[in-house]
Amino acid sequence: MEQQGSCLCGQVRYRLDATFSHFYLCHCQHCQKGSGSAHGANLFAMGGQVHWLQGEELLHRFTLPGSRHGRAFCSNCGSPLPYQDGALLLVPAGSLDQAPTIAPTAHLFLASRAPWEHNLAALPGFDQLPPGA
Repeated sequence: MEQQGSCLCGQVRYRLDATFSHFYLCHCQHCQKGSGSAHGANLFAMGGQVHWLQGEELLHRFTLPGSRHGRAFCSNCGSPLPYQDGALLLVPAGSLDQAPTIAPTAHLFLASRAPWEHNLAALPGFDQLPPGA
């Protein structure tokens, strides 16, 4: 299924030819550092293809030495972007311009989750910034 995505600044745009098999919320420390958040939210497709529509020259790739952890990001705004590792295509869910075609399938590495991530469902929620923020 074809989907499109982009970075935060809009200078990198891509199109995917991929059928996602998994949508993992990964709580490992590598994903926490790479996302700056409690977890990575990544879609996986074997044999999927990413086609860069614009800004490919701004794409920067990083592979953590001694591991399979890699990421790609916009060198202008830092947004995570699709990363191809051989036949495996990893797509940060937040980089898609529309909702992913599948729902999250699992949480991974819960033993590594951030200590401040527990009981988040009990916090108050707001549709916008709360008053006084």
